[in-house]
Amino acid sequence: MNTVSQSRRQGQTMIMRRVFASLTLAGAFILQGCGTLNHPKAPVINDVHTHKLSQITQALSDKHKARHGSRHPVETLAFFGIKPGDTVVEALPGGGWYSQILVPYLGAQGRLIGVDYNAEMWSHFGGFATPAFIEKRKQWPMNWQEDASHWGPGGEQARAYTFATLPATLKGSVDAVLYIRALHNLARFDAKGGYLTQALAETHRILKPSGVVGIVQHAMAEDKPDSWATGDRGYLKRSAIMAIMDKAGFEFVAESAINQNIKDDPQAGDTVWRLPPTLRTSDDKKADNLTIGESNRVTLLFRKK
Repeated sequence: MNTVSQSRRQGQTMIMRRVFASLTLAGAFILQGCGTLNHPKAPVINDVHTHKLSQITQALSDKHKARHGSRHPVETLAFFGIKPGDTVVEALPGGGWYSQILVPYLGAQGRLIGVDYNAEMWSHFGGFATPAFIEKRKQWPMNWQEDASHWGPGGEQARAYTFATLPATLKGSVDAVLYIRALHNLARFDAKGGYLTQALAETHRILKPSGVVGIVQHAMAEDKPDSWATGDRGYLKRSAIMAIMDKAGFEFVAESAINQNIKDDPQAGDTVWRLPPTLRTSDDKKADNLTIGESNRVTLLFRKK
């Protein structure tokens, strides 16, 4: 066996081990919560699907793979139970970091739908969100669909909307909705326009009866002041997410520690954007923030009630 093949096989073996560890931890959380025989079970994907995810991620660019050690895309999608052929909604996919994995993974029998913030929500950001920016942002659905068509089989079927423009025909048709680092701004501006409330109501409407919601969110420690975790610093508390989801009609299924980073311990005035990849901080703090790495994140799975 040549060195390249051996290295690739070793890399895929390590990913499979991390996936197994993540799913084992999820099982531990489920057992802790079991009070009745009706307690929801976490979905589990098979080894063939996990291998497919591994192959897709390993084929991506070096720039993309540089974030894998912090974001664990294979383990995260496996934990959420995403399978080829599923219909998946990805909230705030941006330039498509996760979308580039999901399109070829879901395949021609599946479908990816990207959903952006409502156009009027952008005005609350101030600063960079100028009228010109907001007008350009209105073109995002069309631009994202065009990009998605080049990301793999089934990409031409990808569609994009905002939370205000999701079609009525999607009702009860979606297998999973993913909020990957996407909840904090919705929560931050909810009082100004009901944006989080609307997003979760739409999520509930479009999901199948057994549909799931996968959340990866920058997490503030529970012992820190609530005022530090309103979303304006990028962080939310796990307890707040649990309460929000229960109120919106979702039941907790499982939790994984795969995206935790105990080195991220924000103090007064710290925002999540001080950390990589943004590194929005003073030059004298960048080295320390690089050492911390990307944010501490909770990884939570819910099911539609």
